[in-house]
Amino acid sequence: MRWLGGPGYGAALRLGRFPSLLAVVVVALLAWPAAALAAGPDDQVVITGSVSVARGQTVGTVVIFDGPVTIRGNVSGDVVAFHGAVNVLGGRVDGDITAGSNRIVLAPGSVVTGDLNYRSQKPLISPGARVGGDVNQFKVWDAGAFSGFAATLLIWLAISVSSLVLGLILIAIAPRAFDATQAAWSRSPGASVGWGVVLFFGLPIAAVIALITLVGIPLGVALLFALVPVYAIGQVAGAFLLGRVLIRPPSGRLPAFLVGLVILVLLELIPIVGGLVWIIATVLGLGALIVAGWRANRPQAAPPATPAVPAE
Repeated sequence: MRWLGGPGYGAALRLGRFPSLLAVVVVALLAWPAAALAAGPDDQVVITGSVSVARGQTVGTVVIFDGPVTIRGNVSGDVVAFHGAVNVLGGRVDGDITAGSNRIVLAPGSVVTGDLNYRSQKPLISPGARVGGDVNQFKVWDAGAFSGFAATLLIWLAISVSSLVLGLILIAIAPRAFDATQAAWSRSPGASVGWGVVLFFGLPIAAVIALITLVGIPLGVALLFALVPVYAIGQVAGAFLLGRVLIRPPSGRLPAFLVGLVILVLLELIPIVGGLVWIIATVLGLGALIVAGWRANRPQAAPPATPAVPAE
């Protein structure tokens, strides 16, 4: 697999032309090895720059976030270009081509066995070029145009970006809550695990029980909708707890959160293990938050009275 990015491989990102690219690139730069775990050895993954497949060369899937693609050789998988033209100059693509903003151009003699998916500019197909599938226009929110490795990468990036943004917001508006969460975990790890398990598994069970009763249907629906933000907050808290193991005070909260988040998103991309890591991080984060909240609202015991010193 080839992963490229940075000034050595192309011009600076043209953020004004594709605003959503900013969030994607931030997380990709933070945790680029995670995508390498999901890609094959012949896949081409580029953040910003270009992809050129020379005549006689064969590569796997091509995914590029910002920059053009030129194909004179063979691509055995799909080609996905979020922002950049795709030019097939007599080459062959044994899959689909998806272009997020720029045009797909097929020169004479080019072969694409799959579909051509475009968002804004209709593909230019020269006489003598052959397309085995359909030519489809898709909307920005249409995930059906992305499949296979590209879809996996998109989902992983979307979750990573959401966790990053949510963590930054929470650190900005409630910084001391993170300190209280870390203190609760340090002092009461057993209680944190217990409450985390109760909340993580108890909420969906309570929602299902409420749904089977006529009166409780609104409550069940509300609980189901609440699962996503509740689990997301637990994930953020779990990332911070993990980061605090490596980034100890007096270092700031933000570096600890970022380090913990990068480690989590790397581990969560590993099959089977990733799901377990997500559950553990969410359980620990939720439990520590519950313990911290209970302690914050518990009445503080009055300090012992100082005995009066008799006057001489």
